[in-house]
Amino acid sequence: MAQSLQSFHTFSLPSQCQHFYQIDEVNQLLSTDFSSPFCILGEGSNTVFLSDYQGSVIHMNTKGIDIEQQSDGFLLHIAAGENWHQLVAMTIANDMPGLENLALIPGTVGAAPVQNIGAYGVELEKFVSYVDYFDIAAKTTKRLNKDECQFGYRDSIFKHALKNKAVITQVGLLLPKKWQPVLSYGPLQQLSDPSPQQVFEQIITTRNSKLPNPSKLANAGSFFKNPVISNEQLALLLKQYPELPHYYVDAEHHKVAAGWLIEQAGLKGFKVAGIEVHQQQALVLVNHGNSTGDDLIAMVNHVQLQVWQKYQIALQHEVRLIDADHECHIELGASS
Repeated sequence: MAQSLQSFHTFSLPSQCQHFYQIDEVNQLLSTDFSSPFCILGEGSNTVFLSDYQGSVIHMNTKGIDIEQQSDGFLLHIAAGENWHQLVAMTIANDMPGLENLALIPGTVGAAPVQNIGAYGVELEKFVSYVDYFDIAAKTTKRLNKDECQFGYRDSIFKHALKNKAVITQVGLLLPKKWQPVLSYGPLQQLSDPSPQQVFEQIITTRNSKLPNPSKLANAGSFFKNPVISNEQLALLLKQYPELPHYYVDAEHHKVAAGWLIEQAGLKGFKVAGIEVHQQQALVLVNHGNSTGDDLIAMVNHVQLQVWQKYQIALQHEVRLIDADHECHIELGASS
């Protein structure tokens, strides 16, 4: 039976799917039909349905957190359907710091490893002990350790070798008892000898000041990845744009701020139908309504083209875009 998806993804484009499975227990995956095109969904905060989906949506809603105290840290076993921010808040409230820089990132725990979520100088992989997943072909649960997850910048094995072959069911996070704050980014630099709670609160204040609440204004959070460029290209750009925010990646590369590139290209407030480059944070696209997937594609194409023409940097979208039967990628003027 067809199911509307508008309320199941935070960008809230009108769309529906052919079949909808809500998974409250992992064993329900054994009787789930994976034969047609399928899409695994948590809270839909990093997924946009561009059109009606001609397949099955599998909504992971499993719950449960077990905490195992070890000599040097806390090992948390977390069900995929748990809300990410609520998990972070729980760890801070229970004197298990470490995740505070990742506060207020929308979505579920199960979605976090796929994207290797990160913010303010910290990425999820720093804390991952293991990821459990349901192997669709073998119909059994398997475990990967951190190295086997092949984490990269907003990347993991779940986007490549295990794409459409695995459903993440549980994540194991190890939080060291010896807390080391990461204060290298933006407003965190002004904090002097802060507590984990103070870092947590500063992150929340900062994100709330820059990012619109999707329950009030439809959006999918940061829409574009911060591009990684060569040191040579950075040096050329800094001659022309000395204020360009940039961050060390490795000896040969730096990451530059996509939001800054978009803003300096004069795109804040630019609209296609009801879709707009957000007035406060250019990294975010918002949906005021009366918009379609084609409008969003046109917007992404326009932003990519303007940034390319100004800086010769090809922006990539961070958000998953789903068309009628598969995930698609929009590259400078075309979708694939």
